[in-house]
Amino acid sequence: MELQVLVQLVAVISFSASTKVNVPRLRHSYEDLLATNRTSVFSGFSGDLQLSAMFLDEYHDRLFLGGKDVLYSLRLDPPHDAKEIHWPSLPENREDCILKGKDPETECANFVRLLQPFNRTLLLACGTGAFRPLCAYVDVGHRGEHVFSLDLTTVENGRGRCPYDPKLPFASTFTGEELYTGVSVDFLGRDSVIYRDLGNRARLRTDNDQTILHEPRFIAAHLIPDSADRDDDKIYFFFTERAAETSDQDDGGAIYTRIGRLCANDVGGRRVLSNKWSTFIKTRLVCSVPGPHGIQTHFNQLEDVFLLKTKDEANPEIYAIFSTISNVFQGYAVCVYNMADIREAFNGPFAHKKGSDYQWGSYEGHLPYPRPGVCLSKITAQPGGAFRSTLDFPDAVLQFVRTHPLMWHPVHPAQRQPLLLRTGAPYRLTHITVDRTQAEDGYYDVMFIGTDVGTVLKVIVLGSANSSDSEEITLEELQVFKAPTSITFMEISVKRQTLFVGSQSAVVQVPLHRCAMYGKACAECCLARDPYCAWDGHMCTRYLPNTKRRYRRQDIKHANPALQCMDQKHSVEDLDLAEEQLVYGTENNSTFLECIPRSPQATVTWHLQTDDHLEEVTLDERILKTEKGLLFRRVFRQDEGIYVCRTREHGFTRTLSRFWLNVLYADTLSDFLSRDGKYKVWSPCPANAGTANRSPARAWFKDVLQLIGPSNLPQVEQYCERVWCNEKLRRKHKSMMDKYRQAQDSARRARVQKSTGGPRIRSPRDLHIPQ
Repeated sequence: MELQVLVQLVAVISFSASTKVNVPRLRHSYEDLLATNRTSVFSGFSGDLQLSAMFLDEYHDRLFLGGKDVLYSLRLDPPHDAKEIHWPSLPENREDCILKGKDPETECANFVRLLQPFNRTLLLACGTGAFRPLCAYVDVGHRGEHVFSLDLTTVENGRGRCPYDPKLPFASTFTGEELYTGVSVDFLGRDSVIYRDLGNRARLRTDNDQTILHEPRFIAAHLIPDSADRDDDKIYFFFTERAAETSDQDDGGAIYTRIGRLCANDVGGRRVLSNKWSTFIKTRLVCSVPGPHGIQTHFNQLEDVFLLKTKDEANPEIYAIFSTISNVFQGYAVCVYNMADIREAFNGPFAHKKGSDYQWGSYEGHLPYPRPGVCLSKITAQPGGAFRSTLDFPDAVLQFVRTHPLMWHPVHPAQRQPLLLRTGAPYRLTHITVDRTQAEDGYYDVMFIGTDVGTVLKVIVLGSANSSDSEEITLEELQVFKAPTSITFMEISVKRQTLFVGSQSAVVQVPLHRCAMYGKACAECCLARDPYCAWDGHMCTRYLPNTKRRYRRQDIKHANPALQCMDQKHSVEDLDLAEEQLVYGTENNSTFLECIPRSPQATVTWHLQTDDHLEEVTLDERILKTEKGLLFRRVFRQDEGIYVCRTREHGFTRTLSRFWLNVLYADTLSDFLSRDGKYKVWSPCPANAGTANRSPARAWFKDVLQLIGPSNLPQVEQYCERVWCNEKLRRKHKSMMDKYRQAQDSARRARVQKSTGGPRIRSPRDLHIPQ
């Protein structure tokens, strides 16, 4: 077993190594987003939202939120006002909840968990009601109005629509005035079912049998039509459960991810499966990394699902986040599935226990008619058929689907491997939403992935889900919340090009694209590789497919500024005109030259300018290259010169910084400190420094630290104490201070003359103190 786990781990590492080590090209902090007016935050009227439900209504142009004992309606258009409804649980229900041992603050309240549009003017809202679920209708008015009121006369029992426990996951979808929910329907959370409620048809639920559902954890539910015939509509549920077909029965079975399917027009059986689903079948959803010797590393725990709609509503693309359930390593993967593969699995053989040892295999016997799991529709009906509804199904069909709910063939992702992989990351992937946008060279699926530390990753994959040769690119990492918090909801408004991100504490609104933040040059815009953005000849701006501009530049696949930006106003050569900075270093002390590329994906190299060419700096134990610059642990006289920091990204090289390093010799500095003078230095010593002279002391202290370098802080402190707190030495610094100011003035004049085109006047290599 240990060997198999080791081989699986090697497979994951090999797969990860085969792709480019991916770091975000840009990282935006919470303060950055606020400072540029790129985000807005809503935390509720009391500042403690405790968000538990979110629904984006593009028709009404509003965002509806549910929290602890509260509902909110936020207008998406100006003036962006918000309205609140206070909806607590009944006092007697709260008291009963506390008596049963539940927490008064985190459990014994009405946490709104479900928000679904019932019709054009009503919103269905359901809450936990202090472990007594309840539902009601909210009047939201017509389009253009901002009506928001709860009709208390419509409050009714919410069992089967909302879980008792505010922490338990559940999934629901509303269609045709019917609510389909995967939910626990008891106080202890042990009876989990798929339930249909509301509408004119009979209420249905799954049968009480572990072969149908075994400790399920529901993630998502969606209606996906098979054809233009509405009778053929199917509801798909995505969940995890303990698998009966595994050999790991000592632990109750391994955890598998499932996709379950049932017919929307199912009304149950007449004798068998009465008031129970008669068309429910399921199969395994596989997300794994292929490894050597046929061993695969499986990501079995489903975290989130997103349906990316296409022009064909019957064939959306399904994006899903998975995680490992291993104590050896923690990993996350995003897999993409096609409806054709899902339908093929459901049309394939059923799983069946056969043989004397009851091993699982495919069912090879005769299937009753009509085929179990098939919906009654014009497409599946035969001429002169006697079946008008599932009530007419023969008992043999119902018995078979009851004992054989599992399909033998699983569903594999496109190309049988993940689209995205994360191992060893300092965060968990929690939610995903995807936007398909058009660029110069085609369409791109932009993934927005939420984490448990309050960040959103903006990711694209070059190639496609149907291509095994793909490249993952993390465009940005956005810290959308001030403090680390798990992202629990994400919605995209395509109409407004906006992403809404929810956590327990707040909801944040951020734009899908921030083209202006990529810089003011064509090369920077090109290197961003953002499908939303292009260089229009003047600035980096939103790419509009219908706009024809002569100077529009965009290169997502190759990011080649040298090719794209040769004829632009801000040319590639302009990026090499970095201003030279003057830096002083003291011999035998440390000196640091700071150079931080804006993109973590860029590679930094350091060069020493000699005459008209650059020589790369030789690194050793004394001269170190760090993530933030070049560190001289001890600077020598021969280190003096002009240092150039250059970055390379996707084959494009540019100069980021230039430093003119002047080395002050150790004997000169000692001479400075040994001269007599009448200039009185402000002393920082507590016994001699009053309130009036503390500020000058601090300013002078900074100057001295810049001069001598902080190579050894204890020695610096000892030196400062000896200089400032010794009565004899306190009178000896006038000459040193004068010479130090002269050196600063000389450097300033040199910079001014250089900027005005005059000859460069460098500071002397040595300073001679007149006797």
